[in-house]
Amino acid sequence: MRHWLLKSEPGTYSWDDLVKDKKTCWDGVRNYQARNFLSEIKKGDAAFLYHSGEDKCIVGKVEISRDPFPDPTAKEGENWVSVELKPLKKAAKPLDLKSIKANPAFKEMYLVRNSRLSVSPLTENEAKEIEKLISSAK
Repeated sequence: MRHWLLKSEPGTYSWDDLVKDKKTCWDGVRNYQARNFLSEIKKGDAAFLYHSGEDKCIVGKVEISRDPFPDPTAKEGENWVSVELKPLKKAAKPLDLKSIKANPAFKEMYLVRNSRLSVSPLTENEAKEIEKLISSAK
């Protein structure tokens, strides 16, 4: 199992939307590097949902519930992909970008090095640190 970070503007699609919907098609990714990462995701992988925009924080953990498939929002002939995901656990304490950047465990994290990617892999250590930090309400 691999771990991922998925970013969304909360005004477009938020953690609360995902909880209400119970699952969603993660579509509309239009960056080639993010698309390539999305293509590597497998059913059963875990991901953390990051609210971009004003919030700038990890708000919960999700499970990938379907392998990559053609993005239904793509125009004919375009090669974009989607995955399906479902909520697992809301963060007891959202992990904000300032805290992420201040933590040495995240110095090589894609979010820190290339903040524009909407889909990026996490190392096992990064995922464990995120899990620890979002699970402990302080």
